Amino acid sequence: MKNTDNSINSKNIPLVSIITACRNEVRYIEEFLNSALAQTLPTAEIEVLIADGSSNDGTREVIEKITAKHSSLKLIDNPYGIVSTGLNAAIKQARGKIIIRMDAHTEYAPDYVRQCVSVLEETRADNVGGPWVARGAGRISRAIAAAFQSHFAVGRARGHRPDYEGFVDTVYLGCWYKDIFKKIGLFDEELVRNQDDEMNLRIIRAGGNIWQSPRIKSWYRPRGSLVKLWRQYFQYGFWKVRVIQKHTIPASVRHLIPAMFALALILGLVACLIHPVFRTGYIGMLFLYTSFIAFGSLITAMKSGWNLLPILPVVFSIFHLSYGLGFLAGIWHFAVMGRRGHQAGKWAVQLTR
Repeated sequence: MKNTDNSINSKNIPLVSIITACRNEVRYIEEFLNSALAQTLPTAEIEVLIADGSSNDGTREVIEKITAKHSSLKLIDNPYGIVSTGLNAAIKQARGKIIIRMDAHTEYAPDYVRQCVSVLEETRADNVGGPWVARGAGRISRAIAAAFQSHFAVGRARGHRPDYEGFVDTVYLGCWYKDIFKKIGLFDEELVRNQDDEMNLRIIRAGGNIWQSPRIKSWYRPRGSLVKLWRQYFQYGFWKVRVIQKHTIPASVRHLIPAMFALALILGLVACLIHPVFRTGYIGMLFLYTSFIAFGSLITAMKSGWNLLPILPVVFSIFHLSYGLGFLAGIWHFAVMGRRGHQAGKWAVQLTR
């Protein structure tokens, strides 16, 4: 897995390790592995370590078939079945000086690994990555992708801006020198979601920095189901509370607004049931929100296609309400009841695809 391109102007790197954690990705796993194995570097060999979380849909069989043909591909068992345990298992067995995370649910530019290494060497940052850009297939998935890139769903998060280059608080996937894990530790295995955010927070608190570059190109495949989207963002909200609690940091406004709105909807409905005097204010709040969603859907449909317009209001509402309700559930579970992550039900720990 070498070529003679001389675009990386640095001393030779003996080995680069690509790590991946997957479970039940039979639809995408062969395409992903072919993409990962096709990545090249002018100065280094590449190994690919894939941690399978006890897949039962044929994913493991596909990996084994391709592993038999490529000595640079290694299959690792991940019996716990979650991303953080799988990534940690791969990191422990990785031989590379540089570790690059790739996800089976994402498409990659042919020079993805090369650009990761180049940006890491140029910036000397502790973690580098590209923007989190979504590309859907099918009407629902395309609507989710369109909303995913919209300010109406994610605010002004720099990580979703395809052209942004500079320092960020967190970055999609990641590329690190392996030594960073000796300094700050591995991924938090309590976290089913938000393990990237938590890892990057530890890097920053240790005096490090994180860099995003548009040269590092990939395209995330969003869910194709509104139900799975709801569960995904409910879990994001739920586990975000644990990250905030663990590190005793204040929640940002971007995380609090969905939770505050969800709480207002719940309390407002209860107030209306108690006394009709509250109904006018409650209806007014719903009118303002639906107007906001309608405006956001129109703006997004203008850019992404008018055939998505009927779906976009539902997608935006799911982004807001599922995250907000998940955040409230996290407050109840972690802060009020004092429970840990392993005590959460399947709704919080079972990943969806």
